[in-house]
Amino acid sequence: MIKVTVMYPYTEGARFDHAYYRDRHMPMMKAWLGNACAYYTVEKGLAGRAPGAPPAFVAMCAFICDSVEGYRAAIQEHSAEIMGDIANYTDIAPVIQFSEVVVERSDR
Repeated sequence: MIKVTVMYPYTEGARFDHAYYRDRHMPMMKAWLGNACAYYTVEKGLAGRAPGAPPAFVAMCAFICDSVEGYRAAIQEHSAEIMGDIANYTDIAPVIQFSEVVVERSDR
């Protein structure tokens, strides 16, 4: 199992529409990914480590998928629409990381 994390670094004065991202963009992404994505998460950055510090990332999402290849194959067909939709919710360039999930639930 893999996790594709998309992170939007906090930048003073940058624009990020959390409601659009949560309610429109991410459901579209899940529809486009189909069965390649088991589920996704969305996070809204609140604060950094020090009191009063901004978060390192204003927003993050993660797609939990069976494989990198499956994710890439599913996303390829819709890459133009995905890139075109980014301007609807942010002017921040995302940072993307692919990871292997080694523990999914810590209560087991």
